[in-house]
Amino acid sequence: MEYTDPPGMPEDERMTDAEFRVVREHLGLTGDWLAGHLGVSARTVRHWEQGKYPIPDGVRLAMEDIERRTGEFIGGCVEKLVGIPDPGVLVYRNDHEYHAAHPEVEFPASWHRAVVARIALEVPGLRIAYPAPDGQP
Repeated sequence: MEYTDPPGMPEDERMTDAEFRVVREHLGLTGDWLAGHLGVSARTVRHWEQGKYPIPDGVRLAMEDIERRTGEFIGGCVEKLVGIPDPGVLVYRNDHEYHAAHPEVEFPASWHRAVVARIALEVPGLRIAYPAPDGQP
C-alpha cells in the first residue's frame, strides 16, 4: 500500500517518530504486525521510528483509526464489566491462542493484553487469567 499525504494536510500535523513509536507501543503492537497491517516492510516501520523517513499523514490517520477502534473496544468492555461481581477476563499467551479463541479479531495477542491492562485501570478488582490448557477446568 502506498501512503501519501492527503491533499491540504498541514505540515505541522505530521506525526513525529517519537509519537509513532509511543502510540504503537501503547497499543501493544509490534513493528512487524504494524508493518503487515499497513502493507509496508518492517524496515520502513523501523525507519519511521528512527526518524529516517517522515511518517506519511496517511499512516498517522491509520494509527488514529486503530486508536479510535481500540478506545471503543475498551469502552465497551469497561461498560460490561463495571458493577458485576468478580469481573474477570482472559488474556492469551500468543497470537495462535488468541486467534483460535477470537478468529474475528485482526489484532495480535499483544494488543489484547495491552487493552486488558487499560481496562484493569477502570474496573476495580478485575481478575486477569490465561485460559486453562485444553481439557482442564
